Amino acid sequence: MGFPLFDLNGRRALVTGSSQGIGYALAEGLAAHGAEIVLNGRSADKVAAAVETLCKAGYNAHAAVFDVTDRHSVVDGVARIEAEIGAIDILINNAGMQFRTPLEDFPAEKWELLLTTNISSVFYVGQAVAKHMIARGEGKIINIASVQSELARPGIAPYTATKGAVKNLTRGMCADWARHGLQVNAIAPGYFKTPLNQALVDSADFSGWLEKRTPAGRWGNVEELVGSAVFLAGKASSFVNGHTLYVDGGITTCL
Repeated sequence: MGFPLFDLNGRRALVTGSSQGIGYALAEGLAAHGAEIVLNGRSADKVAAAVETLCKAGYNAHAAVFDVTDRHSVVDGVARIEAEIGAIDILINNAGMQFRTPLEDFPAEKWELLLTTNISSVFYVGQAVAKHMIARGEGKIINIASVQSELARPGIAPYTATKGAVKNLTRGMCADWARHGLQVNAIAPGYFKTPLNQALVDSADFSGWLEKRTPAGRWGNVEELVGSAVFLAGKASSFVNGHTLYVDGGITTCL
């Protein structure tokens, strides 16, 4: 007996920034639950390698190489997927970046880059995909927020600002699009072992602080985000909308 509430067979998912890290883990997890996957990134070689790995594992995967920070590239890229691969039933807005330095020294060009990569891309891709979903009367959009949607640390104030914006844009997308049959939610990961966080993982001081600060007492593994993505992508979350699900080992429960 299967589990139809979590069955993604017959569904197609676009995952941005999915050649590695959290994006790749989520794409692989959705594929394992039956979804056809479209991997996205700016590097054709990296995306092709990720697609090859998924296909060798027996999954149905495709490449869609376009820059999510460029509105015109996004519109064209989404249109190509819809026309050449098929309807996008599930979107995971995962692409993002981090830059760490004291706020008083934060370069203006890095501020602009963080805004474009972490929040403008969510708007661009979300809007382009939603237009097709609205016409069909259904769709799932999952934005990747962060514990920094609620918390702050020295040296990452602009990142915190962008992830707070992702949380509220998720609410706004729900307010506009729920009446068209879309469910728009966010996953807010805590501290996970990813290439983006490798410098922190390698820091004994930071890892020691994190293990004391997090009730679970450890870093998260990217595979532990899959369950939340499958839930929000499937029938089980049909009346969940505008919600941010924190997957953080409990770090947001404690001051």
